[in-house]
Amino acid sequence: MEHIRTPKVEQVKLLDRFSNKSVTGTLHLTATHLIFVESNSTSAQEIWILHHHIASVEKLSLTTSGCPLLIQCRNFRLVHFVIPRERDCHDIYSSLLRLLRPVSYDELYAFSYNPKQNDQEREEGWQLIDLAAEFERMGFYWQVRAVCQRLPPNICIGLVKSVVPHLLCFYNVLQGGGHLYLFVSCLQAAVCRCSQPLSGFSARCLEDEHMLQAISKANHNSRYIYVMDTRPKLNALANRAAGKGYENEDNYSNIRFQFVGIENIHVMRGSLQKLLEVVGTRSLSMTDYLVGLENSGWLRHIKAIMDAAIFLAKAVTVEGASVLVHCSDGWDRTAQVCALGSLLMDPYYRTIKGFMVLIEKDWISFGHKFADRCDQLDPDPKEVSPIFTQFLECVWQLTEQFPQAFEFSEWFLIQIHEHVHSCQFGNFLGNSQRQREDLQLKERTYSLWAHLLSEKQNYLNPLFSPSVAESHPVLEPSTQAYHFKFWRNMYNQYDRSMHPRQSILKHVLTLQESKRELEGTVQALKTVSSPQEFAPDTSKRAQSPSPTSVPYPGSSSSQSEGSAAGGRQGSVRRGGQGRCSSQHWRRTDCRGQQCHGEWLRRADGILRLQE
Repeated sequence: MEHIRTPKVEQVKLLDRFSNKSVTGTLHLTATHLIFVESNSTSAQEIWILHHHIASVEKLSLTTSGCPLLIQCRNFRLVHFVIPRERDCHDIYSSLLRLLRPVSYDELYAFSYNPKQNDQEREEGWQLIDLAAEFERMGFYWQVRAVCQRLPPNICIGLVKSVVPHLLCFYNVLQGGGHLYLFVSCLQAAVCRCSQPLSGFSARCLEDEHMLQAISKANHNSRYIYVMDTRPKLNALANRAAGKGYENEDNYSNIRFQFVGIENIHVMRGSLQKLLEVVGTRSLSMTDYLVGLENSGWLRHIKAIMDAAIFLAKAVTVEGASVLVHCSDGWDRTAQVCALGSLLMDPYYRTIKGFMVLIEKDWISFGHKFADRCDQLDPDPKEVSPIFTQFLECVWQLTEQFPQAFEFSEWFLIQIHEHVHSCQFGNFLGNSQRQREDLQLKERTYSLWAHLLSEKQNYLNPLFSPSVAESHPVLEPSTQAYHFKFWRNMYNQYDRSMHPRQSILKHVLTLQESKRELEGTVQALKTVSSPQEFAPDTSKRAQSPSPTSVPYPGSSSSQSEGSAAGGRQGSVRRGGQGRCSSQHWRRTDCRGQQCHGEWLRRADGILRLQE
């Protein structure tokens, strides 16, 4: 709180960037949030913004109505305030600049967040994802050794048994701290990942050659191994001049090279900035919007990542070949391609629990630099890049092509993106596994996965079909241009002018929930009364053919039928003490078991209509 100069400012205007409308309210600044509370007492809205969601704060030129303050958030929210007094605006501006740039991990929200759980519940939350069990599920038959401090101590290196330990240690140095990881398919092929070799133009490394030969020999279904370089070939050639680069084909008799051309972190950062400029510009014509979207290159980059993952999946599942994937460092493009390829090949990763395991395995445990890429502690701006955001969008594009193959909806992906940048949970803090252990995250913070699993019903995909997933275990998406869409609910999720706000999938979920409630009510009614009480009273209907003789809840017809019904044997009797079990049992026009039976028949009809 020592960084907060003015904790409360009244008569602040919140401007809508699309409609030019504004609402007046009070702005509150706390140790963790910026809060705007609308003054309208009847329908007052509240906006809560975590300090770490704020990417930038800009104080605009003074106007006649006050001092504008423009806030851009990492979750693509753009907030425009007008503060009456310039001094108050300056205080808020200065406080936010300090609060959104913590100088140490201890200042992040995760270390003060307390969801009212005890230590045991916290520990159980962290134990929900067990990577050792995941590698056992995958059929991890290679030896496991630990030589890299960036990676988990128990599963970081997978080795074929023919590789000796001293060769591995040398390989780790040769690759600049690189690492190997594998995905074992039913064909015994493996997906391995590492950083670029340090051999330069002419140097030769026998240890590196022996390593690739050992990987190839471990797979008896193929005589060759793919070396998949995720960089554009021109970039790889440029790295050779610095003593890095890629493997010399002349020295490897059993490998096939494949360059897939995914751009580096700097190009991706610029592409997202251009995309957000288009999204945030008001009153764009259709032509300008489409031209801006094309010039950003964002969807082209998404396509490049998906093309690489498709090549990987086909190499393993169709050709039965092992694949070694690498980029410059092994923690950006390599993570994108390996994770997305695993998603295409294994239906388990397309479930909610499996997707958490996939992120934990391919991103968190294998050293993606979340702290640098997501701007957690004010790092070098050149290190910030939307690498993980691109992965989530690739997954969303797949859910659009295969809506029955994924257990989760897009809101699950959006929620994960939200908390990658919120720093509310400990999962994504830091740049490496070693750093996370030093921070004692499992003892001092809470796990996001436990939080998401507790709200699992909110993220279910109502179109998901396990039978479809079983019959089509490997996805074969198309990357034709017409299959790619703009992810509106991610990049425009805070646009208040969007209608309808509820997606079709959420509407289907609501209908399914209503159906379950009706089924439960019908079942409860069936257990209250005996089956014979639900039989229609044909004798009474014959005496009174009038439409009003058919009872239904809320009817005001004669009570004679109710009297007859009340005289029958059964648990339902006429009168206030024995009215029917339907939901209007307290009403005076309820006519006992016959009313009960008709209500039940109508409920069954509603269920059949919904089906």
